[in-house]
Amino acid sequence: MSLKETTVMMTRYRAWANARTYEVVLDAPEEQVTRERKTHFRSIAYTLNHVYVIDDIFRAHLTGTRHNYTSRNTADCPSVPKLWQKQQALDAWYVDYAEGVSEAALGEVITFDFVDGGQGAMTRAEMLLHLVTHSQYHRGFVGDMLNQIPIKPIPTDLPVYLRKFRMGNG
Repeated sequence: MSLKETTVMMTRYRAWANARTYEVVLDAPEEQVTRERKTHFRSIAYTLNHVYVIDDIFRAHLTGTRHNYTSRNTADCPSVPKLWQKQQALDAWYVDYAEGVSEAALGEVITFDFVDGGQGAMTRAEMLLHLVTHSQYHRGFVGDMLNQIPIKPIPTDLPVYLRKFRMGNG
């Protein structure tokens, strides 16, 4: 599998996994989704908002545009339905980007400033793959918080995705 094929598959996987996570979160009682918990990003909603913010920051890096974020989350968190609308649009943007970017461009190094200081440099492919692992990491926190409600999260593992889309079941 080429680097391009890998990035396309992984951005599609990420969009699928985000959809499965939001499916459960949107069905959960709102007071549980926004309830402050002993976790780094305070709540399920703010954790999902953090994922969106980082995704949006890296979109700006990939497109060479400026973003207006000054931290890795925002002071106010959109409602989860509004956040899901924004995340779906961004997930679709990333899938389209991965499908349209050339193999050569995936190897280009982009320098950028981190919102909390310092400079970074990553290839386009590294950025896309980082976003896949970053969102998976935080979906794990969301799953833990859902279990505390208790609501069972839907599995979002890569093998489950591959089974569904390669074998037609899952």
